Amino acid sequence: ILETALTADFAIVKALKGDPDGNLVFKGTARNFNPVMAMAGKITIAEVEEMVAPGELDPNFIHLPGIFVQRIFQGEKYEKRIEQRTTRPKN
Repeated sequence: ILETALTADFAIVKALKGDPDGNLVFKGTARNFNPVMAMAGKITIAEVEEMVAPGELDPNFIHLPGIFVQRIFQGEKYEKRIEQRTTRPKN
């Protein structure tokens, strides 16, 4: 049985760092599916937390080359929530 390839008209991914050429570096578990979905999308839109100058990213640590990214922008006002389960009241 052969599965057909996953395709999408648009892929929207979020990365830690990126340059104007579209090269992206992901952090943590974002590296699991974001590169694969970016490659599957006809048009990939990337939101980065930090935009760096071209050539500033180390080529050995780029997780997604810019050939797969058509649009890139730097996001604003990130709220990093940490979920904590409380099972007993604080003393």
